[in-house]
Amino acid sequence: MNDAHLHMVVNHFPIIGTILGLGILITGIILKNNSVKNTAYALFIVATLFTLASMATGDGAEKMVEDMPNIGKRIIHEHEEIAEKLAIVLYLLGAISILGIVLNVKNHSKAKFISFVAVIIAILGVYLTTLVGTSGGEIRHTEIREGNTDSTVKNSVDSEKSEPKEYDR
Repeated sequence: MNDAHLHMVVNHFPIIGTILGLGILITGIILKNNSVKNTAYALFIVATLFTLASMATGDGAEKMVEDMPNIGKRIIHEHEEIAEKLAIVLYLLGAISILGIVLNVKNHSKAKFISFVAVIIAILGVYLTTLVGTSGGEIRHTEIREGNTDSTVKNSVDSEKSEPKEYDR
């Protein structure tokens, strides 16, 4: 397994974990149930750990694909810039989640406030995950890049068919 493969394996959990965690946290707030809130916090912490892994494998993945046809350094750079912002938000969310669990266990008066802070940070995280996920997908999936139409994707496929492949020679 190479860095690009590892990156693709670990980079989905911060996205999915943050989205699910937000829904669970909101449910816990509505139900006034600390166990449900703690479940969301645990999910945010796991998403943060996967964010660390994703960031650690990103450079290796970049080196493997940056010189491939139809990719380019610009699109990877955009993805990297957004991913760095997301990482900061999720690291903060992970720290707030640890604090939230501790405050819930101690029945501290600030626990409710921390849950609302976590919701706000998670909403920002969900927004950034959509940007990171889309920009990451655009690296290899040219069909989802903005400005592409069915004809540009078809022309790209047709030009690939017309060029002789190394194994065709």
